[in-house]
Amino acid sequence: MDKFVLSNLDLGIIIGYFIFIMILGFFIGKKLKSADDYFLAGRSMIWPFIGVSLFASNISNANLLGLAGEAYESGIAVFNYDWMAVVVLVLFAIFILPIYLKSKMFTLPEYLEKRFDQRSRLYFSALTLVGNIVIEAAAVLYAGALVVQLVFPDIPVWQIVTVLAVVAGAYTISGGLSAVIYTDAIQALLLVMGSVIITVIAYNSIGGVDGIREVATTGTLNLIKPADDKALPWPALIVSLPLLGFYYWTTNQFITQRILSAKSIDHGRWGVLFAGFLKLITLFIMILPGVMARKLYPNLENADLVLPTMIFDLLPQGIIGLVVAGIIAALMSSLDSTLNSASTLVTMDFVHKFKPNLNTKQLMNVGRITTVLFMVFAVLWAPQIAKFDSLFRYLQTMLSYITPPIAAVFLFGLFWKKTTSNAAFNSLLIGMATGIIIFLNNVIFESIDIHFLYVVPVLFTATSLSLIIISLYSKETKKDVEAFIWSREIFNQEKIELKNKKWYLNYRILSIILLIITAILVYIFR
Repeated sequence: MDKFVLSNLDLGIIIGYFIFIMILGFFIGKKLKSADDYFLAGRSMIWPFIGVSLFASNISNANLLGLAGEAYESGIAVFNYDWMAVVVLVLFAIFILPIYLKSKMFTLPEYLEKRFDQRSRLYFSALTLVGNIVIEAAAVLYAGALVVQLVFPDIPVWQIVTVLAVVAGAYTISGGLSAVIYTDAIQALLLVMGSVIITVIAYNSIGGVDGIREVATTGTLNLIKPADDKALPWPALIVSLPLLGFYYWTTNQFITQRILSAKSIDHGRWGVLFAGFLKLITLFIMILPGVMARKLYPNLENADLVLPTMIFDLLPQGIIGLVVAGIIAALMSSLDSTLNSASTLVTMDFVHKFKPNLNTKQLMNVGRITTVLFMVFAVLWAPQIAKFDSLFRYLQTMLSYITPPIAAVFLFGLFWKKTTSNAAFNSLLIGMATGIIIFLNNVIFESIDIHFLYVVPVLFTATSLSLIIISLYSKETKKDVEAFIWSREIFNQEKIELKNKKWYLNYRILSIILLIITAILVYIFR
């Protein structure tokens, strides 16, 4: 095998794909007429596009390389993140999504202002911006550069990330969320198609089930790991992953923005459940191929090279170009979503907040300028990630220290009416301060040794106690927050409305079916 060499045909397909995506983004951009159109696709998106876009944005280059690489090294336990996401998405669809959509908000920080006050909104918006650009966009750009460098090793990382950012930024700047969602649909199709082809060829090459069993050492095909496992100890499935999943899928502007674009509550719910179903298939087309690679390539020095090795070794010319385009598509899906959500946060949470008289055209221009600025910052920061031990550890560590306080404030705000504005803001600060102290002692000074997943419940508990204590003892003027809190009455009213719907349109029945499928998979691979 000529390692990581693209034929002219494959290279032509990749370049053609880039050109097509950019033209599509510019074409969509010409039809935009309002801020609603630009930032939330006119609030008219239907469920298939919402579901596919959620899936495509979640599966970034880092995830693609990481899923196969992690499976190659330690087995399928990494799938725990995916099936837990399904549980979180079902709960989100049932309890939280209607509150978000009925509020007609542009951003998730906007919810905190409506539920609490402006302080929490601005704090969370600023924190989300830092996370979107420093963690998500930069990490995705860096991962994409690593893939491109496999084929073009002489091109510096900074040049690769610049080109990738310009391509993704170009159609995002022009077409807004509509361009992001429609291009995500195309990119997800390429991604799934390529993954299926690789899986089928690898499965046949190793001799099917017998081949998998041959290379599957103890625990390789098991989701539940021992409590002392270095990668994913089983207690973390109970105390950590649900909280990380809650933050990622229900409070992260990067993800929830396409849900806010839903045509109706029904389309939002169906889209969320569809995304959950798509998350389940990653086990078969993105994780198990990493296990199969153990037999095909038993001596790989770098597990992150599993997926590229399979692509260039197993696929014929032409198909390689399509699949590599699919991998780059995964990068584009995450990057365009991050840039669009970041520009929405700046425009609606800061600029529009302090300059409410700006017209629709001016707001769209602010969004476009912001996208350019963040694109430049992400390009400058991305090469710095090379200084960290691994991309996966960089992502997971940062999220574990930042997200638990946010999850706590949203959960209490949504489900406990007595939570006060002072409690929310001060608890966010207390959670951040606690996270910084633990990070310094655990990572920088190494005076303590706590698994990064166990940091999550510690920070969540500290923030929750702060929320309860301050809420019970703080005095503030009560305001009407009924519309932003889940209530039993909402649930009962929906029960009456659902009686007249066919079973396949009833989100509760669909949720139960999805949870049953998830439970069966977890039981089989426990």
